[in-house]
Amino acid sequence: MQIQEASRAEKHTLTKETYVLAVQQAVWMSHCLISIGKTLAYGVPLVQSLQGMKSKIQRSDGPYALILVPTRELALQSFDIMQKLLKPFTWIVPGVLMGGEKRKSEKASRLRKGINILISTPGRLVDHIKSTECIHFRRTQWLIVDEADRILDLGFEKDIAVILNALNAERETRQNVLLSATLTEGVTRLADISLNDPISISIADEIQKTLKPASQTDRQASSSSNCTEQENFAVPKKLKQYFMMVPSKLRLVTLAAFILEKCKFEKHHKMIIFFSSCEQVEFYYELLLKVLSGGLGLEQPEHSSLSSAHLQFLRLHGNMEQEERTEVFQEFLKSKTGILLCTDVAARGLDLPQVTWIVQYNAPASPAEYIHRIGRTARIGCHGNSLLVLAPSEAEYVSLLASHKINVSEIKMEKVLCSLMKDDRFKLHRPGSKKSSGVDPQEVRERATVLQTKFENYVHSSEGTVRWAKKALQSFVCAYTTYPRSLKHIFHIKSLHLGHVAKSFGLRDAPQNLTALPAAGSKKKNKPRPTRSDLLKKTHSKHRLAEILRSEYSSGMDTGVSKVKKKKKQRKAGNQQIPT
Repeated sequence: MQIQEASRAEKHTLTKETYVLAVQQAVWMSHCLISIGKTLAYGVPLVQSLQGMKSKIQRSDGPYALILVPTRELALQSFDIMQKLLKPFTWIVPGVLMGGEKRKSEKASRLRKGINILISTPGRLVDHIKSTECIHFRRTQWLIVDEADRILDLGFEKDIAVILNALNAERETRQNVLLSATLTEGVTRLADISLNDPISISIADEIQKTLKPASQTDRQASSSSNCTEQENFAVPKKLKQYFMMVPSKLRLVTLAAFILEKCKFEKHHKMIIFFSSCEQVEFYYELLLKVLSGGLGLEQPEHSSLSSAHLQFLRLHGNMEQEERTEVFQEFLKSKTGILLCTDVAARGLDLPQVTWIVQYNAPASPAEYIHRIGRTARIGCHGNSLLVLAPSEAEYVSLLASHKINVSEIKMEKVLCSLMKDDRFKLHRPGSKKSSGVDPQEVRERATVLQTKFENYVHSSEGTVRWAKKALQSFVCAYTTYPRSLKHIFHIKSLHLGHVAKSFGLRDAPQNLTALPAAGSKKKNKPRPTRSDLLKKTHSKHRLAEILRSEYSSGMDTGVSKVKKKKKQRKAGNQQIPT
């Protein structure tokens, strides 16, 4: 945890030394005892200072403290925590402003009556600064920017400048505090703008001081300001981290198998799955809900007891209406099990208890963002697990994490797919087939193909769902092109086989009108071909069936086959003929 604090005033109710001590105590308490993290690091000294003022605070005084947070969900959570901290001090009134609510109602019911601790998202506060006359900062003594790096990532830098100018115009003497679990160049830049003679407080540094000699800590302290790129991150001891290499065409069935294994057969699991776009969240939510929860008539009477276990899917992203976002957030907060599909809107600061698995279906754009995502599990000393899903072409990302002291163990894709053997909804029924003892790799392939077929049948059941799938695929491709330049050698659009990627969206072929760079190996002759469901109905021989299933299961991981093909291409390089 990184905290940067500075004083603009010569005199304060709290001395700087007392404030630093209070922050350190709050950080240690939040680190060891409770799960609301950085909020207590500033909340405890803030409340202690406000309740101890000689002249009792009046609601009509307006804000004494301004707390800026990046997302609406974090604003609601911070407001709830401040309410609990202020329970003994009823004369101090907290309030929250955020996008998605009516500005007039906020102005009438909150700002005019008075708020002493104002929690807000930057955009909504700037909106009120420009249009609401009753808002003022004459008594504002504290500015707290929580998740400062995320606020900058979301493009609020100009809004922060507007807020700083509004504060300075009415009162220049105050304390500014920037908080983040990761210290980035953006936070350092913001600190240069908003802080004078900043003090850096790091929980990681405090832990290291107890483990290393003083000479080492002195050397590390001198270089702490340059820890943006090669920063090493602290991970909870009870958090187990895994990664899984999955070819693009098998990503969908592997994700489904993993969900079934953890949330249906093992049960008692609460899972968060991160995607890179809102369109993907919406699409996969509907697809998984319909296919895995039995919404397509997949249940069979003889196996209904096994399949009747309810899978609760929820979704959360920035394009949802505020009322629905709040409802979903509260529902997942209170539930003991369930699967939340979301974007990075849920990656920062949220305290979601009893989450046992974090799945990163799309890799994050930096190790820092990886840390924020997995930080939603293994809280309050509880056990937790995380899974990062990578394509074979993205394998170098594991080494990148290792360079930041983030070590992940591998889970084999085949092991996850074996969980399909527990669900006979995906069994290929053939006359005269006998129940196999143990795990038959061929049967696992068959069941994976049957499940993929069910996904494709749903997607192609109407023109609307096909358009939906194409839109989600388009959003994935767009998100893939936005990885930073330093990661382009790992995540490059040309390394994707768009035909295989389309399979992970339940599409049988890559869309012809997809506005993206041409992917390697994506050129195919436009020949009409039968659907997989037709192929699975009847085949002329068992050998032909096995050949089809093996073809559907084959992937870029068959390195031996790919090497032979490469050699053949090299031999024929001088010829004009191109192998089909």
